[in-house]
Amino acid sequence: MEARSLTLGQLAAQLRSPAAAEALSPAAGVCCVRVDAHGEEPVFPPLSPHCPIVAVTRTAKHDHMIDVRADSEEQADSVVAAIRRNPFAATLLTRLLRHNERASVDDALFAESLAYSSLQHGAEFRSWRRAWRAKSREPAPRPRDPPVRVGRAGDALRVTLNRPDKRNAYSTAMRDALCEALALAVEDDTIRTVALAGAGPCFGAGGDLDEFGAATDAALAHVARTTRSAAALIHRLRERVVARLHGACIGAGIELPAFAGRLLARQDAFFQLPEVGMGLVPGAGGTVSILSRVGRHRLAFMALTGARVDAETALAWGLVDGIE
Repeated sequence: MEARSLTLGQLAAQLRSPAAAEALSPAAGVCCVRVDAHGEEPVFPPLSPHCPIVAVTRTAKHDHMIDVRADSEEQADSVVAAIRRNPFAATLLTRLLRHNERASVDDALFAESLAYSSLQHGAEFRSWRRAWRAKSREPAPRPRDPPVRVGRAGDALRVTLNRPDKRNAYSTAMRDALCEALALAVEDDTIRTVALAGAGPCFGAGGDLDEFGAATDAALAHVARTTRSAAALIHRLRERVVARLHGACIGAGIELPAFAGRLLARQDAFFQLPEVGMGLVPGAGGTVSILSRVGRHRLAFMALTGARVDAETALAWGLVDGIE
């Protein structure tokens, strides 16, 4: 796929014509547009681009027209290369973030789930899943311990992700148990604080890959995801939730705790969003929770490249509230 190079003025002009705007799309063979953000003051275009817009700039001057700000030409090269590998997932991500930037939390979670469900049945995810299954081992036996531990002391509820042997991979069973634990706090206002943590070497290494692609009905998967949503419950409880993170916080391992009112990380914590590289978008609420913390452009960079963000950078960006 082609990565088109335009000035901001040329991009704005092309987005004034529906026919010309259609040409800037993976459906037309264009995976993204790399723009020169210097020296122009283009009129705000009436149409939204159908592909990601990447610019090398350190200012927010033209943020309304671009999706990713790169610090250098080399960094822009890496973003464009990542987009080219999965252009449809990349496009849905950037369009989803543009929508979610203006939407309510409920509407944004709904939109994220629709995008995720559609991509689960797309060619990019199917290709990733075939490659992964070709080299994967048999699923681990079902553990005997509960996937989430819950304890109460006075007015404090402690909720601990409890699959340390699987690096707290976020499975359907863990989601169900987490939702049940969070529902306790929703229904009992004598619970003043909810402490969210992970057992073992890390807080959470993302979705359980043994379950990826198991859904055969996109509509049913979407309805189930939005009906039983740990993200929505943590958001509802956010003023009472303190999340403490350590080690790998990947995919759902950062998307969910980012809804907490207070998010604390150990020095060894690191954060990644690998879903676009799988042909998907973040599906545990990350296009909502992380968006509100770091903004659309940094989130797009994280998700498109899958870059690892360390604790100090996360603190500087506002992804976490403190290091302990």
